[in-house]
Amino acid sequence: MRMAGENIFLLHALYMGAFITFVYDLLRIFRRVVPHRGFFVSAEDLFFWIYSGGEVFLLMYRESDGTLRWFAVMGALTGMLLYRKLISPYFVKYVSKALKKILVLGGKLLAWLLKPVRFVFRKAGSAAGRAGGRAGRGFKRVGRTVKYRLTYYLKRLKMTVKT
Repeated sequence: MRMAGENIFLLHALYMGAFITFVYDLLRIFRRVVPHRGFFVSAEDLFFWIYSGGEVFLLMYRESDGTLRWFAVMGALTGMLLYRKLISPYFVKYVSKALKKILVLGGKLLAWLLKPVRFVFRKAGSAAGRAGGRAGRGFKRVGRTVKYRLTYYLKRLKMTVKT
């Protein structure tokens, strides 16, 4: 490998380190906006590390015929560190805040848009509830009558059996 090729390889390693850290920041933003824990966080991390390992492997395969070069590893770590110190804190903080605000405003907008639908369902539901209440009272009355008659016939049957 010539010196110019090694410099390009080093730049690709720097870029890859920054890109992998950027992808992890997207994951961090997702976790801030949609809080979850336990199994799902572990699964996300597992998929992230599988993806990162694949990216590193592909870089090494394409650029250096699969041989591990320590200056590439150091370049990737440097890219990660630079991105993490210069860009990451602001990117994660402000993008997650913006997404949370968008979700809150979207929820309020959706609630406002659904007001007429809720009104119609409330009116239909209260009318159905009144009708259901009347029907329920009627069924209750019928139930009491049936219970009374069954009890009456059961007593008559017992009296007939005893004599």
